[in-house]
Amino acid sequence: MAKPRLKIIPLGGLSEIGKNMMVLEYADDILIIDAGLMFPEEEMLGIDLVIPDINYLLDKREKIRGIVITHGHEDHVGALPFILPQLDVPIYATKLTRGLIQVKLKERKALTGAVLKTAQFGAKIKLGKFNVEFFPVCHSIPDSAGLIIETPVGTIVHSGDFKLDYTPVSGEPTALSRLAQLGGEGVLLLMSDSTYSELPGYTPSERVVGEALERVIADAPGRVIITTFSSLVSRIQQIIDAAAKHDRRVFIIGRSMSDNVKMALELGYLHSPEGVLARLDELKGLAHNRIIFVTTGSQGEPTSALVRMANRDHKQLKINKGDTVVISATPIPGNEAVVNRTVDNLLKQGARVLYDKILPVHVHGHASQEELKLLLNIVKPKFFVPVHGEYRHLSYHARLASSVGIPEDNIFVLEDGDKLEVNPQSARITDKIAASNVYVDGLSVGDIGSVVLRDRRMLSKDGIVMVIIAVNRQTGKLVGRPDIVSRGFVDTREAKEMLDESRDLVANALDHGNDRLADWSFVNTKVKDTLNKYYYDQTRRRPMVLPFMVKV
Repeated sequence: MAKPRLKIIPLGGLSEIGKNMMVLEYADDILIIDAGLMFPEEEMLGIDLVIPDINYLLDKREKIRGIVITHGHEDHVGALPFILPQLDVPIYATKLTRGLIQVKLKERKALTGAVLKTAQFGAKIKLGKFNVEFFPVCHSIPDSAGLIIETPVGTIVHSGDFKLDYTPVSGEPTALSRLAQLGGEGVLLLMSDSTYSELPGYTPSERVVGEALERVIADAPGRVIITTFSSLVSRIQQIIDAAAKHDRRVFIIGRSMSDNVKMALELGYLHSPEGVLARLDELKGLAHNRIIFVTTGSQGEPTSALVRMANRDHKQLKINKGDTVVISATPIPGNEAVVNRTVDNLLKQGARVLYDKILPVHVHGHASQEELKLLLNIVKPKFFVPVHGEYRHLSYHARLASSVGIPEDNIFVLEDGDKLEVNPQSARITDKIAASNVYVDGLSVGDIGSVVLRDRRMLSKDGIVMVIIAVNRQTGKLVGRPDIVSRGFVDTREAKEMLDESRDLVANALDHGNDRLADWSFVNTKVKDTLNKYYYDQTRRRPMVLPFMVKV
């Protein structure tokens, strides 16, 4: 009997930055790697977050042995509060990552019954037919891991998000010796981070950022406000170290930032000398050149402390002339416009604003081309799947793999939903499953579909016209001319004549002598068709037309 093949199915993270989720399936065992979210694109109006579509997994719940998490960034853990209630499976993560997940689940009130297990580097975890070993990698967050997965068909390596930093601020360098050992033994498949596959050379070390931040803090005449990701624990450590050296006190602003700092201090990932971290009530009377604020808002999030300060909307904190604001992060693709707007608003209030184009106050956490080639050469996989990136990043990474000698037939550039089947001799894409976006909007998860988004886009472009049709309750006949109310379509004063004429058009279209008005679905369609054509002829716009019937 033929042995089952190993199926590799990305449910998110391929052809986009974010919502990373990879499924490995062999016979009756399923292993999930990561469960992340993505921030909405500009055309996703009103959407808060985007998470992977897990429909494929819902009727296979009993086969899922666990979710292994590579590190604690939102694009790898952010979907957990939304999918855990549906899947209810154990989660395996390193110590700090586990702490960050706990904070996230608590924040979303989704902690009930979640089984979180701590994974140690180098130890093997048996999950059905899979044996999983976490190995340390350098990234922009401590305790990041890559995965070595022993399967019945061969060994698979998943790099996680990584770079090769030989002088990391915290944690161990990427475990190249362990990977070289695996390369000698034989690796069937490598899945590797493609985010910066377009960038030649090497990614600079985190140390560069520490030196830049220290210079800024030493030279700043007034308060220093530094914004970064709340999970970037190593960056917060660099700020605390520089503050201690230059006799400044650090105030943590924002709930998620405070929760993560508290958790990292408790777990020993952050160390603060006595008297450096301070509470907001200790701010009074402190000289401006002794203050550092650490806050969220590096992505221009509307509710974050920095954006509220930029918009003069923060209850406790105002921007003062002479403040230095440091944005220690790069904008996630799609967020550039809101980040730029925040910078402009801060500059208008007299702040000096520093970001990575001006000073090396941030380095990204992903490998550039030479590091990616080094990993490919060390691991020597038979098959290669670039992961984590938009399609261009994946295809550039595929070309790098080809340049170091991996046969093109053994390289697979997948998209979300592709099903790759692998055995020791061969690999091929056999199928495509549905893996669309699931939208989180307020309290609803997955209720907002493409129809609602299309309507929102239509409303945002051409506005809305409401047609109120009064009908006699007894006779069913039209009573007077319909009323027309428009919003976001035309200026009602300037377009009074056109709107008046459209009222007459509707009345004529519905007036059939003494007969009763036709049924509502016919009236609805007739009014929409009449007005859509008329308004388009007059304005070349297509507002949403909503007829209402009122019985009087």
